[in-house]
Amino acid sequence: MAELKAIVEMANSLMLAKPISDYCPNGLQVEGGSEVKKIVSGVTASQALIDEAVAKGADLLLVHHGYFWKGEPEAIVGIKKKRIQTLLKHDLSLLAYHLPLDIHPELGNNAQLATRLGLTIDGPLDPTARPSIGFVGHLEKPLTVQELTDLITIKLKRTPMVIPGNNACSDGDLIKRVGWCTGGAQGYIDKAVAAGVDAYISGEISEPTVHIARECGIHYFAAGHHATERYGAMALGDKLAEHFGLEHEFVDIDNPV
Repeated sequence: MAELKAIVEMANSLMLAKPISDYCPNGLQVEGGSEVKKIVSGVTASQALIDEAVAKGADLLLVHHGYFWKGEPEAIVGIKKKRIQTLLKHDLSLLAYHLPLDIHPELGNNAQLATRLGLTIDGPLDPTARPSIGFVGHLEKPLTVQELTDLITIKLKRTPMVIPGNNACSDGDLIKRVGWCTGGAQGYIDKAVAAGVDAYISGEISEPTVHIARECGIHYFAAGHHATERYGAMALGDKLAEHFGLEHEFVDIDNPV
């Protein structure tokens, strides 16, 4: 058992060491009980995840996508009311980190994705950004488009949508250098093109992304917003649980997007 305050302080020290402008508040968003025995982590604080956390006896819910986003209606009504009401009823705290859980060099979504796909990080996706969210790197062994598709499918348990670049669309062309940014970062494909990589991996895809990939000769892999962002909260939860001697369980609420 550990104090909620101590857990939040450690999480903040890891995630908020450097100030960052974000679309939501990072850290403790809803306060529950003062003591924690079990942490449940997940991608998004949906009602389904909250209900699972309650059923599993969690005291702390740790997520990447929490609440109180800029531009959303401020009133606590509808599904927002039900979610927060469930948290408060069961004394379940909500701890959320958005961009900090994307950029962390060890525990972040992008760093964790690199580990799972066997990518060696060479540098930031956007060297001019402070901080840069994504990375560029290389595969230890160059892969064909089909081989990288198969690797992503196996590691993320989700088949990506693949847009081959017209100037490099032969299955015999090997992918060596890769750029990646998890989640809704399809707009960063321009950064990947500028970095001169062979392929770019993100979560979501938009209509313009297809044309950019084809015309710039870069292979694009849309591997799923949810699928690419499972691993940051999981890694942070493991680290907190190990430090404080707590139980931790990652709960994957399937999302096809």
